[in-house]
Amino acid sequence: MKKNITAMVSGLMIISVLATSGICSGQISAEIEKYFEKLPSGEPKNDGSLQTYRMTAIYLNRDLYGNFTRKTKVIGDYRRGHENGYVSWNNVYIANSDKLTGPFTEGNRQDYMENIKYIPTSGILDESTFKDFPSSPENVFARNLMWDMMAIENFAWAYSDSLQLNKKYVIRDIGGEFNMAEIGTYEHSDIQLCRTGISMINNKLCAVVEYRAIDNKIELSIGTMKTRGTEQYWGTTWISLETGQIEYAEMYSGTIQEIEISGLKDKFLVKTIRELWVERIN
Repeated sequence: MKKNITAMVSGLMIISVLATSGICSGQISAEIEKYFEKLPSGEPKNDGSLQTYRMTAIYLNRDLYGNFTRKTKVIGDYRRGHENGYVSWNNVYIANSDKLTGPFTEGNRQDYMENIKYIPTSGILDESTFKDFPSSPENVFARNLMWDMMAIENFAWAYSDSLQLNKKYVIRDIGGEFNMAEIGTYEHSDIQLCRTGISMINNKLCAVVEYRAIDNKIELSIGTMKTRGTEQYWGTTWISLETGQIEYAEMYSGTIQEIEISGLKDKFLVKTIRELWVERIN
């Protein structure tokens, strides 16, 4: 389970361990400092073992005045470490509820996601990746699992050599408008990363990396539905200092979209708050 502690408490725990090991006080400062100097460098090498995670995402929809309309829960099991860099998904379910405080339905298993394998590169924005996906708007939730997990891993590993403690880093190689596998477009305005310290999760000492992307434009066209709006998202990832593997991650987003449905006279506005977390289960 997640065991968040502040940097101060983390430091006290380290000091306690070092002190009982007989390290003199003059050496303690240098020993602690090394944990803040650099992140594990890049993506961990594949050692032949599978890393398994469960992603859970909750989408909460309201109208422009804050009135609840609907909520959706999406879960899926993600595995990385397959041969040749492949990753996979299993047990993806989508469930809904029309009651703000009520339980979700059991949900429907997304069979087209069962054992789907791909290499997490920009290629997963190609239409061919989703050729077996249904045409219903609901399949966007499954696509988001794939895109969100790749973003979390990219922010954790791709820029590790550039991050410095408590200094904002702006990603320059991601920006502009890109096509989302023929269902619409997404345009990033600005993506910022920051390494904020160390913490302890799953009994592992972890580097903490935060990110945020504000005022991103999004347009979708799926079946009879068209949407246009803006999204902001932000999150935190905990990366093991020992293995370089992600131990836990969370993401939040807020989206406001104008929605047009064929056959309906009027367009309407929807505000969606998304809370997402990734737990290591193996």
